[in-house]
Amino acid sequence: MRLSTGASFELIDITARVREWVAQSGIREGILTLSSLHTTCGLVVNENEKLLLEDMRNFFLALVPPHAGYEHDKLHLRPDIPPDEPENAHAHLIAMLAGNSESLAIHDGAPMLGRYQSILLLELDGPRERRLALQIVGE
Repeated sequence: MRLSTGASFELIDITARVREWVAQSGIREGILTLSSLHTTCGLVVNENEKLLLEDMRNFFLALVPPHAGYEHDKLHLRPDIPPDEPENAHAHLIAMLAGNSESLAIHDGAPMLGRYQSILLLELDGPRERRLALQIVGE
């Protein structure tokens, strides 16, 4: 799955796209694994509610603020980096906390999610083009 993000820090609900992908797969019962193919992007299952999303953003950025003197951001000390390399240590650290994959049961041809659960992609270093790997094992 590919998607474009639009901000440096963004929470994007990808539940509908994942449901569509699962439906098209023809798998009725099984396990779905989603993985981000990036080190500055996370995946979580949580509630897609506007104020909670703002709380998540504020929580992560307070816990791991940008430009806090991280070693990774000392670009002049890193060999062979591209000229457009961003100072993004905070994005790597937040992704490590949030995680970059989720596994969900598939039942009756759909991901099993609770009433308030959504699949959220956490863009931590955007805007960018992002790729997710989706794999289903089942029948």
